[in-house]
Amino acid sequence: MLVLAGIAVIALGFLLRFNPLLVVAASALVTGLAAGLDPLKILAVFGKAFNENRFVSVVYIVLPVIGLLERHGLQRRAAALVQRMRGATPGRLLIGYLLFRQVTAALGLHSIAGQPQTVRPLVAPMVEAAAEVEAPGAHDPEKLRALSAATDNIGLFFGEDIFIAIGSILLMKGVLQGYGIMVEPFQLSVWAIPTAIAALVVHGTRLMLLDARVKRRRA
Repeated sequence: MLVLAGIAVIALGFLLRFNPLLVVAASALVTGLAAGLDPLKILAVFGKAFNENRFVSVVYIVLPVIGLLERHGLQRRAAALVQRMRGATPGRLLIGYLLFRQVTAALGLHSIAGQPQTVRPLVAPMVEAAAEVEAPGAHDPEKLRALSAATDNIGLFFGEDIFIAIGSILLMKGVLQGYGIMVEPFQLSVWAIPTAIAALVVHGTRLMLLDARVKRRRA
């Protein structure tokens, strides 16, 4: 009968108008403890149930967290950090981020960065701060933001094909197999490396030219 204590917790919590999510979580915790489960086992059951039954992508759950961080000064802290760095320029920062994005995508870490998680709250403010330190008023803020977003897209797009277990690799294998061309996913991922290097060189050159144009104006 102790296992039914969770029902009493729900009834009491709703009667006292507590937060419904907290009431349900407390009810599950009480039920688990009454059933003889240890806290770690209960936590594992929570995680398994959430992962199997969630209908909302994790990125939409992260967005409110990013919003709270921005509200409490994340962008200003990122900008202040760059302003204390010697030799930081928009081009150099974005080249470093491009390389980071390609390497992590090639390892399968596609969600470690992105437009809402990284570019808007961190990368773009850091690039704008570096531009103000290098040449106040010489850069267009909107262009810097666009370049930050483009750098993330290019790094992810050309880096993820190196990872063997990605949908695009499997799609290419299926299309080629339909035409009688038999290739292994590993072969496709290996041949994506020269493309990723070319993307790094081409976009990296664009970013270096961005710094060079500002230096010419200052001269």
